[in-house]
Order: sequence, then C-alpha cells, then structure tokens
Amino acid sequence: MALIDNLIKEGYLKTPKIIEAFKKVKRQDFVRSEDKELAELNEPLPIGYGQTISQPLTVAFMLELLTPQDRETILDVGSGSGWTVALLASIVGNQGKVYGLEKIKALADFATSNVNKYNFLRKGIVQIFCTDGYLGLPQAAPFDKIIVAAAAEEIPNKLLEQLKIGGKLVIPVGNPYESQTIEMIAKIGPNKYNKKSYPGFIFVPLVKE
Repeated sequence: MALIDNLIKEGYLKTPKIIEAFKKVKRQDFVRSEDKELAELNEPLPIGYGQTISQPLTVAFMLELLTPQDRETILDVGSGSGWTVALLASIVGNQGKVYGLEKIKALADFATSNVNKYNFLRKGIVQIFCTDGYLGLPQAAPFDKIIVAAAAEEIPNKLLEQLKIGGKLVIPVGNPYESQTIEMIAKIGPNKYNKKSYPGFIFVPLVKE
C-alpha cells in the first residue's frame, strides 16, 4: 500500500472511488510472473510485444481526468495487461460496463486472464475485444467515457464520434517515443469539444494496422 499512499500524498490520487479501486485491484495481478516483486514500483513495466503496463502515477492521473462514475459505459483502448480495465470495472460497478480493446491477440488473452481474477467478466461488467483501437467499438457506442493507454499521433475521429454528448475522452497524443501530451476532451455538443492539454508524458505508440 506504500505506492498508493505516496500517490495520495503527492496529489495524484484524490477521488475516493478511484482510491478504493487502486486498493482493491492489485497491480501485481496484471504484471508478468517474473515482475511480481516490481509491481509496487512507480514505473512502467514490460508486458511483452513492445508494450508496457503503465506507470501507476500516470494511470492515477488519467483516471482522475476521466472522472469515471458508477453505472457508466466506458471504452478502454489499448488494454494491454487489463489493469486499467479492472480499475474501471471496480468503479462503474455491477450496473456499469467496460469494453477493453487490444490489437495484439496475445495481450488480449493476457488481459482476459488477468481481469478474470476479479470475476468482472463473469459478472458481465467487462468485455475484451482483439481489434484495432483506432476504430473504437461502434456496436457498443455511444460511451460515457473513453480512455486510451497508448499514444496516437492525432486524435482518432472514430473515438470522438463514439462519445456521448457530455462525455469525455482522455488520450495521449504525440510522436512515438517523444514527449507527448495527455489531452482531455469534453464533448459539449454535436462536433463541439472543449480540450485541455497536460504535457510531459511518454507512452508506447497505439498499435495501428
């Protein structure tokens, strides 16, 4: 719990429901077996295929921007290990829904097996799809919130289209392996958006076809 206590003390974790999810959904259940002892470190860890489980500080920061709520329908793009999917599932509860998208089949399977440890799939809260995150998931749209865990060079229009009016997209944007910006985009009307930018992050690229 030292990691969570530090994130609270440093002001990255603020919202009680998000803090509760961080305490309930253990990061060590979402890393590779050889990295279990490193799960409490505040740094990204490799999960294979050039991908990582994000730094806890970054996940906390993005979830606080996203403001997930009970009963919401949320799309998680670039699910990787499944950790963020499970955190979101814990927050939206039994009446909510979280859809995870992962382009790399082996990681979609990894995420599924990890999320299974918490019964979110069995309860029907979570579904994970092996598909291109740039296209979103039109059959389940519109979404209250969308979060993207890897950097796109520009904001995918399909994701904006699949957002409810009043909804929110949190996505890192920028060139691969350079300093990137987390964008928080609120949809305030048909094709109308407010945007706030938070610079100084580095993410792996969002996998394209």
